[in-house]
Amino acid sequence: MSSKPIEASRANTLEGVVIERTHDVLTFTLNNVDHGNEVTGPMFDAMLAELRAEATRPSARVLRLRARGKVFCTGRERAGRDAAAIHKEVSRLMELKRTLKTSPLISVAEIQGDALGFGFGLAIVCDFVYVADNASLGFPEMRFGLAPAAIMAYLGEYALPRFAFPLVLFGDPIVPQHALQIGLISQVCAAGRLTVDADALVERILKLDRTPRGTARSSSRRRSRTPLTKTAAWPLKP
Repeated sequence: MSSKPIEASRANTLEGVVIERTHDVLTFTLNNVDHGNEVTGPMFDAMLAELRAEATRPSARVLRLRARGKVFCTGRERAGRDAAAIHKEVSRLMELKRTLKTSPLISVAEIQGDALGFGFGLAIVCDFVYVADNASLGFPEMRFGLAPAAIMAYLGEYALPRFAFPLVLFGDPIVPQHALQIGLISQVCAAGRLTVDADALVERILKLDRTPRGTARSSSRRRSRTPLTKTAAWPLKP
């Protein structure tokens, strides 16, 4: 975490996530450490509420997505036991990612440890993804008989299908350098310098004029590639 003094800040510690505002920076810190920072329903709701508030009453310019503990995020809670509950969970996670992608905030993900499944997917949709060189990344859902439909809907926007399809089909973990080469992350950082490098990035963003920054960001987000729908046709474990 940054060693810089906090001024004019406001923090809200909820179950599993710490939400803090410091001047022009909104920070989400995953804090479900005992469960691998798995994102639960209340965590989804809290982050969504903040992003929606920013969309209607902007007060920040940068979003930092971070985590406490040794891992960044190993996935999401799967509490649904019937079709309706499962549909609600999937809809909520898709809404969080959609709201994050369309937010006026410039988003910076700081991956200090393993990011798997939903955790890796959440980081990918951020504008900048800085990853510690000792982290492991991947989409292991198919190994457990789970169709990664939410991931397939947007992964092709960031990496060519020829690279992205094997990631979800086989579920093998990859090193940050490989993720960088195929376009899924922005920078690989020495583990001890991750926060320092992210601090420098945020400071650089805040120095930009608001208007051209927003125009460039909007233009870059209009790109789109074919979703990876092929994986859905493969048989899953019973």
